[in-house]
Amino acid sequence: MHIGILQTGHAPDILSSTTGDYPAMFERLFDGHGFTWTTWAVVDGDFPPGPDAAQGWLVTGSKHGAYEDHAWIAPLEDLIRAIRDRDMPMIGICFGHQIIAQALGGRVEKFSGGWAVGRRRYDWGGDEVHLNAWHQDQVTAVPVGGTVVAQNEFCNAAAIAYGPRILTVQPHPEFEDRAIEGLLATRGPGVVPDPLLRQAEADLGKPQDAQRVADILAGVLKGQPAHG
Repeated sequence: MHIGILQTGHAPDILSSTTGDYPAMFERLFDGHGFTWTTWAVVDGDFPPGPDAAQGWLVTGSKHGAYEDHAWIAPLEDLIRAIRDRDMPMIGICFGHQIIAQALGGRVEKFSGGWAVGRRRYDWGGDEVHLNAWHQDQVTAVPVGGTVVAQNEFCNAAAIAYGPRILTVQPHPEFEDRAIEGLLATRGPGVVPDPLLRQAEADLGKPQDAQRVADILAGVLKGQPAHG
């Protein structure tokens, strides 16, 4: 199955040198599911010709805010709506989660409660899962037709399903601990409060459920219902 990656940001150089850029992280996460990949770096103005350029779609994370005034935001939202209207499978992670919500009528804001970084616990349909997170922005109003499928006390909409074909996730199943280590060193100091950085560092090495969530996301791309 051919999956198109809509790349909305680039990993810091110190991170990409060890983990690869964001598309490489996702290819590693979904290894074994039989996907082939094409990346369009929409953050750099590189867009696919339309929703039929791939059989399913993945929107990556980014350092940018969905609400920021960048030339590529509006055409990306148009493409997201076109994918939705064609009833094609789509998943989004962190910024991808947010921009899909915004494109479909929701609201994304810089959360007044601050940051989530490192290993976090989520209630996923009654099950407990742990994933790495790195965000301050979050979806604060879920679009009409969206169903929250995961949440915690910090993030009320940590995963959202839009019908059977679209599933988005706020945390980062593609972030291994070495990715969090890199962000702690490059994007955390002076931005994220020190106690959160220290806690994230202390949680490195603890068990996570990234592969479990990756299998759910891969299932959606293959046609399994997002809300199932």
